[in-house]
Order: sequence, then structure tokens, then C-alpha cells
Amino acid sequence: MKKDSPMPLASVIDLLLDAVCVVDADGRIVFVSAACERIFGYTPEEMRGKAMIEMVAPDDVARTLAAANEVMSGQSKLHFENRYLHKDGREVHIMWSARWSETDQLRIGVARDISELKQAQALQSVIYSISEAAHAAKDLVALFQQIHQTIDKMLPALGFCVALYDAESDQLNFPYHVEEQGQASGSLESSVSICQEVVRNGQPLLLTPETLNSLLATLPMAVDVSAFCWLGVPLYSSQGTIGALVLKSKAGSVSYTEKHLELLQFVATQVVTAIERKRLYARLQHMAQNDELTGLPNRTFLHDRLSVALTRVKHSGGRVCVIFLDLNKFKRVNDSFGHAVGDLLLQEVASRLKQAVREGDTVARIGGDEFVVLLESIKQPETALLVSGKIRAALSRPMDLEGRNLQILPSIGIAHYPEHGDGVAQLLKHADEAMYADKKSGSSQPLT
Repeated sequence: MKKDSPMPLASVIDLLLDAVCVVDADGRIVFVSAACERIFGYTPEEMRGKAMIEMVAPDDVARTLAAANEVMSGQSKLHFENRYLHKDGREVHIMWSARWSETDQLRIGVARDISELKQAQALQSVIYSISEAAHAAKDLVALFQQIHQTIDKMLPALGFCVALYDAESDQLNFPYHVEEQGQASGSLESSVSICQEVVRNGQPLLLTPETLNSLLATLPMAVDVSAFCWLGVPLYSSQGTIGALVLKSKAGSVSYTEKHLELLQFVATQVVTAIERKRLYARLQHMAQNDELTGLPNRTFLHDRLSVALTRVKHSGGRVCVIFLDLNKFKRVNDSFGHAVGDLLLQEVASRLKQAVREGDTVARIGGDEFVVLLESIKQPETALLVSGKIRAALSRPMDLEGRNLQILPSIGIAHYPEHGDGVAQLLKHADEAMYADKKSGSSQPLT
């Protein structure tokens, strides 16, 4: 039986998943295998006679020409990576192995599409960068700025906006909005419109000049698509949609695609994780420094504030005053009306104390019915007496608590730096003793 003739070499090459390209000494394509169409988007007929360098991404042209010269000088090139522009405009990452045939005066290269690998590596880099930012950023605005910089390396992001949704008030807040990298926006109109739509529907939005007609009618406000393309994705958490990410690019440059949408949705999951981690840290930090009932600074926070204030005045001069107070007959409130009313009274006292002092002063609850007011940068000791008078007047006004009209007065003690000590413990001890002296004198009236 006659054996079949061997398969033609060109047919074998066309079965390869990697592309084979043959280029002449002038850099023009003389042969490509069938895989080139899958990788570059052009048919073999379209590629033949074309200068290979014309397809290279502009930023990679110089080093690609340098590598080609090395190959033509007789140096085989293995695993050289660069980027090409696909026929549809997107970038394709290629890894080349190439050598020069001196006899034929041809450069033969084998190209492997590594775009998916590069995208996976980029995603891993995004996860790491956002995770790092969540730990290192001092607040959410700093976090969003770092996320913007990270995303801008993967997607065209001329504009970047983060909207956070407050379900209780049914309002969108915009903690971060940048029109150009590093420049704050003067107008939120278009971004607000897109964020509202994304949060309302809980669905991603891809808005380009091509999709304008089908989507623009659903937007509650006008959106500028004459010069820009928009990409918006919701931020999902266990509580539902908590906000949206919106990107903007220049129309006519790199238009957003479904691939960009998928990528931004992946990034959004990392952003939500980072936001929740940052919020949790802020809550834990607040709990560690503030009284849960009144929201005032607690004993630990007060000690820190007072220590910093003393360090400052010792260095630059000035005075610091500590006012220590508790509520006369407070136990009777809890015994007679219950702890719920007692808690309301403490909250009302906290509110009145904050109104009685300057914005820069500190009001702290250090336990039970004990409060401390820290006055910084005062010039005369008499200032503390004026403030304590305001406090007595503020707390002497009757309080309507769940229909019960109560009046409760404080006992107050005052300590001054430097007269009564130069340390935190000394000043608080002196003010505490002065407060008990005031209580024993009976100058304050009991609960009525």
C-alpha cells in the first residue's frame, strides 16, 4: 500500500498556536502563519508587505528596533517581550523568539500571545497595591488617591470618581473626584449622573459615543459624551450597594470596552474590601479613644491630649487648664428613673458641655458621671472661672428627658499649669481634689 505523502510544511506551521513571522532585511513581512490573524487581527494577506514596526505599540518601538538589530547581527533573541496594536486598537502583549538567516537574509520569529498572563499579573499587582494602600493610607481620601494611581496603570483613567451611598439619608457622597491625575474637578454634574444611575440599578454602565443613543435616555442628568467615554461599576458589599466607581477617558483615544468593564468590576471587589477594612479600623480606633455613650473622648484620649498640650506649652510658653466635674446626686436619677433616663441625661450633659467651650477645647467623659474639660492656649487664669460659670449655667437649665423635667448641677474643680503641676497625673489629681472640695462646700444645689 502506498504511504501518504508528508503534510506540506506550510500546513504544519498553520496548525501551530504560536505565530510564525518571516521578515526581510528592510523589516517587511514576507510570510506569516495562520495564527497571526488570531493574535494580531489581520489576515496573512493583509500583513504581507507590511512593515512589522508599524504594528508595534509606540512606547515599545525604540527597544523593538534595537532588538531587531541585535538579531540581524547574529544574536538569537529568546523570550523578548513587547506590545503590538491589534487591528481593533487594543494592545497585545507578545513574547518573541527570533533569529537571523544570513543565507536567506530573513529574520524568522515565533510570537506567543501572553496578554492573558500579563493581565493576570496586573490583577495580582492591583490586589497587592490596593491591600497595601488599605493599610498605609491615613484616611479614605488618601486610599482613593492611591487606588486611582493603581487603576490608571491598567486602564485609561483621565477622570476618576468614587461615590459612597448613605442608605439612611438616601444620599450620595463624593469623597474623591479628579478630572485629571492630580487636578481636582470643578464640576461633578456628569459624574453624579452616572453614579446615581449605577447605584440605582446596581448594574455596570459602559457609555461611549456608540452606546449613547440606547443609554442616554435612562440617565437622570446630561452627560458629556462628545469628548469622553465613561465607565461605571457598583461597589457591592454584604450590606448591598455602597457606592460606585466611575472612570472617564478621552473619546477617540482608547475607548472603553467590555474587557475594561470586567477588569474594573474585579478592581471594585478589591476596593470594597479595602473600604470596609478602613472603616472597621476607623470604628475600632474611635471605640478605643471615645466613650461609647456620649461620643466624647475617653480617659485614654484625654491623657494623650493633655500630654501633647503640656509638651507644647513647655516648649513655646502659655497656659493649660483642667476643669474636673461630676454631677450631684446622679445616682438618684438611675435609682428613681432607670438607667435609660440616666444615659439620656449624660448625653445631654455632654452636648451642653461641648456648646459651652471653644471648638478647639477638649471635653472628655472619663467614667460614670465624671467629665473633664481641657482648655488650651489660655492667657489668664480667670478664663477658667468664666468657662466654669458657663458650664454651671448651661447645666442648670432644666432637661426634658422622656417627659421628665430634671435639673442637675455639677461640682467643679480647676487646676492650672504651671501653678498646680507640670504633669498629667498632677493636674488631674489637683482638679479632682478641688472638685470634691466644691462638693463638700455645698455650693451646688442637689437634684430637683
